[in-house]
Amino acid sequence: MAWIEKYGHGGDLLTAKQLFGSKEKPLLDFSANINPLGPPTGMMKILKDQLETIVHYPDPAQRLLKQRLAEKLAVTAEHILIGNGAAECMALVILGLQPETVGVVYPCFSEYEQLAVSFGAKIKSCYGKLANDFKPDISDLFQLLTETDLVFIGHPNNPTGVLYSREELVQIAKQAEKTNTYLVIDEAFIDFLPYEKQITLLPDLETFKHVIFIRSMTKFYAIPGLRLGYAVSHPALISKIQGKQVTWSVNQLALVAGEACLEEQEYEERTIALIQEQRSYVKCSIEENLGWFVFPGQANFLLVRLPEEITAADLQWKMGQKGILIRSCSMYPGLTLHDFRIAVRTKQENDHLIEAFKEVVEEGKKQ
Repeated sequence: MAWIEKYGHGGDLLTAKQLFGSKEKPLLDFSANINPLGPPTGMMKILKDQLETIVHYPDPAQRLLKQRLAEKLAVTAEHILIGNGAAECMALVILGLQPETVGVVYPCFSEYEQLAVSFGAKIKSCYGKLANDFKPDISDLFQLLTETDLVFIGHPNNPTGVLYSREELVQIAKQAEKTNTYLVIDEAFIDFLPYEKQITLLPDLETFKHVIFIRSMTKFYAIPGLRLGYAVSHPALISKIQGKQVTWSVNQLALVAGEACLEEQEYEERTIALIQEQRSYVKCSIEENLGWFVFPGQANFLLVRLPEEITAADLQWKMGQKGILIRSCSMYPGLTLHDFRIAVRTKQENDHLIEAFKEVVEEGKKQ
């Protein structure tokens, strides 16, 4: 059986098409956590109108987008770095701050470890506890901060969707300050949450000058092919990080798209409402119709654990044959061969997913 995540991520449609593709209908992708509404129509119109601007170099200082983000986040432009996706921002953090040892909390986004190792850092880790919704014991996290130069935490965490409380974040940030450790809080999925759940230490930037926030515009605005993300931190850290960025790494169309997306308030509200409604619907549908365990979480995706007789790889393969892609999580340290992740999509798409799951279960009973 071929490995669909051969490059370590979901959303690899080329590999999937080579394995499952048909000319009759496109694959339905639940393996990548992208806004199911698609890109904002207003942004797409502006992008088409501005297509001819590709004859010019993009602004190397990304001034217009930085200023609009600064207004939205109530910070100054000097607090912001624009990157070619959140992944570039993470890479620049490691390159700019040059940690010898990087800490991660498993299970987590694989890029934390991959980037750190690629740039010569050693990895230390602790594990989230199942009984604590995959958050680590605070004593284990404090120990990790003591032993490392920089620690990544996901908030909400990928692939579990788990959030930290404000009290926990403050406690962690204060401990990182005591141990002189950089704390990178990956908030790539925070925009999908209801406003009252978008807990962040961003307003406390001046208090926690060693904390770096990473956010993505790629996922929320459904522009993964353009790549757009940003980091927010104290200007002194942003200066160090930006010093390692290649000139023009963020292309002209990405900048145009980013500026337009920040005007899409109605799209933002529709997205949050859709994700909140459909996340609950899919969770209940899986639990009631299939009896599988869905982990608690708050993001635009769900982590699911299968019964012992079914592996995630087997389910993934059978779903792929039905034209639906899911993300096996068996390669994540801290998870099992029976764990997989699915994105939250539209009601019609989610219904199609649930029916396909039922078909796979029934087909398994007949074998």
